[in-house]
Amino acid sequence: MNYWQSELVQLWSRMGKNSPPPLTLDCCLFLDVDGTLIEFSDSPEESVVDEKLKFLLTTILNKLDGALALVSGRSIVSLDRLFAPLRFAAAGLHGIERRDLNGSLRGAGFGDSRLNSLKVALQEITSAHPNTHFEDKGRAIAMHFRNDPEQEPTIRKIFVDAVARLGSQYHIQEGHFVLEIKPSGFSKGTAIKAFLKEQPFSGRLPIFIGDDLTDRDGFRAVEDCDGMSIAVGDRVQAQWRLEDPAAVRTWLSSLRENSSAS
Repeated sequence: MNYWQSELVQLWSRMGKNSPPPLTLDCCLFLDVDGTLIEFSDSPEESVVDEKLKFLLTTILNKLDGALALVSGRSIVSLDRLFAPLRFAAAGLHGIERRDLNGSLRGAGFGDSRLNSLKVALQEITSAHPNTHFEDKGRAIAMHFRNDPEQEPTIRKIFVDAVARLGSQYHIQEGHFVLEIKPSGFSKGTAIKAFLKEQPFSGRLPIFIGDDLTDRDGFRAVEDCDGMSIAVGDRVQAQWRLEDPAAVRTWLSSLRENSSAS
């Protein structure tokens, strides 16, 4: 963070502003998707990205010379489907897989047959309780219980038992009405730090916006680099806060307005 950026942040804080200071053209953006750019839906497959959001992100991407990446619990394939025909730099599965701006893929893309018994157990829960949702992400497995929160203790026990069998190679990722089992050693924070070593992200002020427990590693990563962490809603704490995805879009639009006016 340069001198003037630091002064701006401190001034904004002294003014008692909960919302983050305005975007500048020398930043780089890392954006969570569900609960941050778009509202949650009953299942990930039901989510939709409208054309206004696609246009906004494309405009910002161009103004930042490409320094924008999606950092999500979704797979990169799922992100591409959601934002089609756009293809952003992205980190999927909470950092397990990553695609740079040039389209090069990195990460653990292979499957693990040891997860098969867990998949069967979770599918049985889904069959018995249709308001739960099982999501097979390949290298990670998620169970959503937003519409049936009473199933959380049962699902948690299955996940804890599975991790005990799999050992230190896997851990449980907690989220908002979702539990996920994924390989250890990957996080949104590790993905962001990898991006920051590459162009066009290197040397810019990093900003990460997220809404959930799964985003805390990302917050720490940008804060470690003197960047800005922005929480959406009140499920998790960060340096700054925006109320909801609509507020995120309004704040992102300020870059387009400010830069076009200068």
